[in-house]
Amino acid sequence: MSFYHWTIRPLLFGLEAERAHEYGIDALRIALSSAQAQKLAVKRFGGESSAALFRFGLKFDNPLGIAAGFDKNGVVVNQLAALGFGHVEVGTVTYEPQRGNEKPRLFRLPEDQALINRLGFNNQGAVRIAERLKKLERECVVGVNIGKNKDVPIEEATENYLRSLDLVHNAADYITVNVSSPNTPNLRELQRTENLEELLGTLQGRNRELGQKPLLVKISPDLTEAEIDMIVDTCLRLEVSGIIATNTTTSREGLKTPNAAEFGAGGLSGRPLAERSNEVIRTIYRHSKGTLPIIGVGGIFSGQDAFEKIAAGACLLQAYTGFIYHGPSFASDINAGLAAIIKERGFANIDEAIGSEA
Repeated sequence: MSFYHWTIRPLLFGLEAERAHEYGIDALRIALSSAQAQKLAVKRFGGESSAALFRFGLKFDNPLGIAAGFDKNGVVVNQLAALGFGHVEVGTVTYEPQRGNEKPRLFRLPEDQALINRLGFNNQGAVRIAERLKKLERECVVGVNIGKNKDVPIEEATENYLRSLDLVHNAADYITVNVSSPNTPNLRELQRTENLEELLGTLQGRNRELGQKPLLVKISPDLTEAEIDMIVDTCLRLEVSGIIATNTTTSREGLKTPNAAEFGAGGLSGRPLAERSNEVIRTIYRHSKGTLPIIGVGGIFSGQDAFEKIAAGACLLQAYTGFIYHGPSFASDINAGLAAIIKERGFANIDEAIGSEA
């Protein structure tokens, strides 16, 4: 057990979950100034300087990023890079600033190594976040995850996303379209064929006008295989750069926490999501015949968890809940563990391992 597990985590877990998260963000910002973070930023995956990864035209120093939801406002990007994350996905960002849902709205399930959240895209808005990111001398790849404002009806969603895209385009290395959070009413309807076609087609058109940047879409784990295949076909047809699989789940199946139902609605993340996320990754990889880049997220707590997502077909990874449970050494531990497994399995590099068990 690490120093974090014995000392810091019990203190943080003694606080209400969202307050602990806020303290964690503040601690990162205070303990590591941007200048200090630049000096400490981990640049290598598994100790190999040649291990940089090239994905959809971008260079990643290692495969593991921090998922959207942790740094919603882009205030600790370089600090997270200093802890070993190869990319940071900021957001979810909405066009108008948004307070999110009523508190309490974030809950821990330690017996399941999971979280339930119904935060509701609380963020400072696209204008403020874009300006902050433009000023940052970034130490890693920075993605911006965009979503719909809560009070915007589905029929007006495309215009709402477009406004965010216009604002964040120059501040992002890549942009993710979030159509899969369970915490914004009706948002998941945008995953339906006709809605997704209109939304992604319009955003991709504007993306080209502004100067092409990688455009990805983040999907739900609660889709059928047929629905996933449809999304893959749409992404391939519109030349979307990749899929992030997956967001949180509304399922509570198999949880060990006896009072989980008391927490109410929200998206479940962490260990219980791992295998379902892997199933979705395999489905995307097989249906696209390995041609559509996948960022695998959901239930990564160890190097083995990370390898399973790579072997299922992911070419990059993201984590959030594992970081909450394992602390500051999490990213470097995952990267080192993954590198060791790839070597043990006889692969020359991570690219050879992608989809090896799909």
